[in-house]
Amino acid sequence: MAGAAVVALDGTVLTVAQPTLQRQLGASFAQVQWTGTGYLIAVAGLLVFAGRLGDRYGHRRAFGIGMLGFGAVSAGIGLAPDVGWVIGLRVAQGVFGALLQPATLGMLRAAFPPDRLRLPIAVRTAAIAVAAAAGPVVGGALVTALGWRAVFFVNVLPALLFGTLALTVHDRPRPAPAPPPAPAVPPTPAARTAPATPATPRSLDLPGALLLAVCLVCLVHSLVALPESGWTAAVALGLAASAVTAVAFVRHERGATDPLIPPAVVGTPAVAAALGVLVAASAALHGTLFACVYRLQYDLGLDPFHSALVSLPLAALMVAAAPACAVLLRRWGARRTTMTAAVVLASGILLLWRATGTPALCAGFALLGAGFGTLMVAGTHVVLRRTPVESAGVAGGLQQTAMNVGPVLGTAVATTCMALGGSRAPLPVLATVAVAGALAARALPVVSVTTPAEHRTDGSGSRIPARP
Repeated sequence: MAGAAVVALDGTVLTVAQPTLQRQLGASFAQVQWTGTGYLIAVAGLLVFAGRLGDRYGHRRAFGIGMLGFGAVSAGIGLAPDVGWVIGLRVAQGVFGALLQPATLGMLRAAFPPDRLRLPIAVRTAAIAVAAAAGPVVGGALVTALGWRAVFFVNVLPALLFGTLALTVHDRPRPAPAPPPAPAVPPTPAARTAPATPATPRSLDLPGALLLAVCLVCLVHSLVALPESGWTAAVALGLAASAVTAVAFVRHERGATDPLIPPAVVGTPAVAAALGVLVAASAALHGTLFACVYRLQYDLGLDPFHSALVSLPLAALMVAAAPACAVLLRRWGARRTTMTAAVVLASGILLLWRATGTPALCAGFALLGAGFGTLMVAGTHVVLRRTPVESAGVAGGLQQTAMNVGPVLGTAVATTCMALGGSRAPLPVLATVAVAGALAARALPVVSVTTPAEHRTDGSGSRIPARP
């Protein structure tokens, strides 16, 4: 929970600090943009591979190293002499962020049996929502009082603390119940002479990891560049390169003996559908927020402070929706919960499209928070519960990739539509994207089904028997 909150807080406090950073370091607007873009590209390209590292070497180890590196690089950014150092260290911070983010989900999957994952995922989602909502307030206070460097030092102590704890403190495994005595069977001569065969660790599939990283880096870079440069030849070339490497990645994975993404993770329609729901929901939400900044301030004439006030119900309802979703999943199942939440999200976007008064705007943001908070918990729950525990890191990497690609895609859609028809034009399109998430949810299970892997581990591979 702490690791997820640290990453969420880091992303939002930086947004507030960027204008002051630009002024004090004498940086260009493009250089300041790269302090965010460099981090995002590093994260998006490495999340799945980092999850595979966690599956092989232990999620606690990956989490601990990621947290320690994240905190150390944060301190380095706070001491950076110029914007070039800030950009380079932000890329390094993205590498460590990619290492720790899938591990937060892998540790949950390893620590809880599948039928008890709902509440831990809900608490994690609520922690992210609280940190993201607090980021602008904390960042604004720190920048005003201490300068832009303070926003990077705020993460150092918790990152070092929890990273150290992850590497030094371990849960005590529960003793396995003694099995009933088996009848004595004399070993065969072959069994007496055959040497024991040690378990072969899974390979890391470096060619697959490279292809996927190139695909995601080209995609994210092109979508990030689209709002600034429009549909240029470079953007088109980047999207084409992403498509080509995606095809090459799929062909490689089908022929690999030990693929980067095991068929048990993406081979089930429920997991693929849940990832699609997460991409659609995060695209719809972040595209709407991007468009609403201009709609509230340019079309409706609200100042930034008033705009922030009317959007507060978004964070409040997202925090409230996370634990409520855990109850809905148990009572309604994943399909009904997710389809309903997607409709709520789309309704909130359409209300913001038509609203002009403060009560209607607040109601629209409240529906946005309720729908997205529910979708995030439900989609994550399906991805983790339907994945074998030995592939939990890869599943966590895929979930985090969906949550990183979706916002970039939504912002690109919003920017393109705004160029054609103003700040209101993207909202009906983004509502359609949310409805597409509801259609994808039709492939989710009606009632959650327990996966065969009911055992738990301590996050490093040691099995712990499931609770009776």
